[in-house]
Amino acid sequence: MAIIKPFAALRPEKNVAPLVASVPYDVVNTEEAAELAKGNPLSLLNVSRSEITLPETVDHYSDEVYKKANENLLRIKKDAPLIVEDKPSLYLYKLVMNGRAQTGIAATFSVDDYDNNIILKHEKTRKVKEDDRTKHIITTNAQTGPVFLTYKGIEKINKIVEEVTANENPIYDFTALDGVSHTVWILPEKFNSSLIDEIAKVEKLYIADGHHRAASASRARSAKRDANNSHTGNEEYNFFIGVLFPAEELKILSYNRVVLDLNEKTSIDFLNEVSEKFSVEKTLIKEPTSRNNFCMYLEGEWFLLKIRDSVLASNSLSNSVSDGLDVSILQNFLLNPILAIDDPRTNKRIDFVGGIRGTSELEKLVDSGKSKVAFSMYPVSVEDLMRISDAGEIMPPKSTWFEPKLRDGLLIHTI
Repeated sequence: MAIIKPFAALRPEKNVAPLVASVPYDVVNTEEAAELAKGNPLSLLNVSRSEITLPETVDHYSDEVYKKANENLLRIKKDAPLIVEDKPSLYLYKLVMNGRAQTGIAATFSVDDYDNNIILKHEKTRKVKEDDRTKHIITTNAQTGPVFLTYKGIEKINKIVEEVTANENPIYDFTALDGVSHTVWILPEKFNSSLIDEIAKVEKLYIADGHHRAASASRARSAKRDANNSHTGNEEYNFFIGVLFPAEELKILSYNRVVLDLNEKTSIDFLNEVSEKFSVEKTLIKEPTSRNNFCMYLEGEWFLLKIRDSVLASNSLSNSVSDGLDVSILQNFLLNPILAIDDPRTNKRIDFVGGIRGTSELEKLVDSGKSKVAFSMYPVSVEDLMRISDAGEIMPPKSTWFEPKLRDGLLIHTI
């Protein structure tokens, strides 16, 4: 039984929403965040990546950074201004990218459901990133960006969404510089109980993107609870903001790989070793069109790799659902044994490139000499994500890249 709850959002007035709304904090580095927020003091990146408003010498994880985040949030609240909803509400958030639309329910979700695996995960989180967002939440008393959630769609909910989006005026409707449109409605109160009851019938929700946000909300709740002698369980810190999309509307892009060197091998030796487990042929194709296929860019040429049937048969003996993913096959039969990329989470010789950047980014990295070889992947499916989550397993790192992405700052949950 999944719990969702209306909340009184802290949000920008309509005319300044495009200025406040920002990309998620974790899809840009400090330099990219600074460039995006340049000349725009209302950008929420000044809060989510507040180091961009401090001297470069400041440690990005120092207390000064989180204090500055809170100062910047208070300043933006005054200058934008940001307003607080008159009463707790549910919202609908629609994203349109390249003509494809997806509409989710924006609400707050139970931390208990996260802790008790009603809300399922598919990624490991890193302590340093958890520490960062936990301090950010506690210092600002706010969750400034939503967790991206999914579920197997329900017809009754779909009909409510269709009715509201067709007949109600949105509170926001704008197109960002990247061409993605963002439209948000306040759900009329008469629909609240129906949506809450229907979601309560769902056995499992799934985190699509935002594992560190959810984990940090759980840790922040623990800290707030321990400091509150009058804790009841109904406080806002017991919930985290998320947007819940039906799985059938989502699209996952590939998460490609680049490796800095060939592990002291010549290109010929490397290709010979690869050919023991994969068929290798030159190609003009830059992106694989089916599972168990990989496109590799090496010394200015593209190669199509197909895992050999004998290797695939041996892999099928595994009891792990995640071992059947292409990212696992590449890792287990090429990256680890041939290029010595033992743990892609920690190995500094591998990097990851979101599919939204295209294969031209892979070519650029190899042609410039920054990397030696690149791999274009076939994307995993939402069904893969759910199967692995249901099995209690973890996907390999950097397996999924969701587009389009929600914007931070349109709906803020204060705790």
